[in-house]
Amino acid sequence: MTACLYLLRRATLRDMIGTRQNPALAAALVLLATVFIAGTTLIAKALGTDALGTPLHPFQISFGRFIFAFLAISMLVGLRRPKLTRPNWGLHIGRTSFGWMGATLMFASVAYIPLADATAVTFLNPVFAMILAVPLLGERVGPWRWAAAVIALVGAMVLLRPTPASFQPASLLALTAAAVMGLELIFIKRLAGRERPLQILWLNNLLGSLIACIAVFAFWQPPSAEQWALMVMLGCMMACAQGCFVNGMARADASFVAPFSYATLIFAAIYDYAVFSATPDAITVLGAVIILNGAALLAWREGRQRPPTLHLDPGTKADQDLSR
Repeated sequence: MTACLYLLRRATLRDMIGTRQNPALAAALVLLATVFIAGTTLIAKALGTDALGTPLHPFQISFGRFIFAFLAISMLVGLRRPKLTRPNWGLHIGRTSFGWMGATLMFASVAYIPLADATAVTFLNPVFAMILAVPLLGERVGPWRWAAAVIALVGAMVLLRPTPASFQPASLLALTAAAVMGLELIFIKRLAGRERPLQILWLNNLLGSLIACIAVFAFWQPPSAEQWALMVMLGCMMACAQGCFVNGMARADASFVAPFSYATLIFAAIYDYAVFSATPDAITVLGAVIILNGAALLAWREGRQRPPTLHLDPGTKADQDLSR
C-alpha cells in the first residue's frame, strides 16, 4: 500500500495529464483501497491458520496473491491496450523481489499476531525507506524527518512489547516485513517517472508470480475449495486496491490523500474483531497511535517539500485512468 502511494506521488506529468482533480472522489477511492488492503490481511490470516482446515504455508498464500492479481491486471491491460515502453528489468526485479519477500513475511506474521498490530507496523515502511535512502541513494535527511522516524520507531517498540512476559516473537516478522518493504520503496523511487504506473503494476505482478511459483514448489499442498476461493479473492482484492490507489492519487495531491490510507488500521481491527473476536488492547492502541503520528509527521514534511501542483489539461486522455 505504501509502495503504491510513494510511486504514484512521484508520477510524471505525462501520466497525470487528462485526469480531472476531484479531492472528494480521491478520498473515497483511497478509503475503498484501504477496505481492500485490510481485507487481504484478513484473508491471509484465515489461510494461515486452521480456520479453514490445514493452514497454508506463507509461500502458498503469496502465490495466490500474485498469481490472481496478475490475472486480474492482465485482463485490464488487455482491455485498455496501453502503450508499453521498454522496462528497466534490473529495477523491476529488485523491486518485485523485495516486495514478494515483504508480502510473504507479512502474511506469515498475521497468522500469529492481531491484524491491528501487523498493520500498524507496516506504516514503518516509509521510515525504513527514508533511513535506507541515506546510504543507498545519498539523500540528506533533515531534523524533522529524523524526528518522525524516531517517533514511529518508538511506537514500534511499544507494539513489540519488549518484556519477557509479553514479547511476541512473531512481531519480528512484521517488523522485518516493514524493513524489507522499505528496501522495495528504494527501488520504486528509482523506478518512478521512468514508466507508466499501469505498466509498473503489471510487470510487478508478473515477476511476483514467477518468483512465487518457484518459491512455493517445495511447500505446495492441495488447498481446499474454500482456500482456493480465498486465494482468488486475495489476488483480486489486491488488484482492486492498486487500481483504487492509482485513480485516487491521480485526482488529488498526495499530501491530501495520504492520511486517508491510515484507515487501513481501523478496518483491520474491525475485521479481526468481527471474524476472530480479537480486541486491540491498550498497548496496541498506544503503539499504533505513536506510529501513525510519526508517519503523519513524515508525510506532512514530505508534502511541504513537494513542488507546487501543476494544473493539467482535463481534455487529454491518460493511460493511468483505470476506472474507464
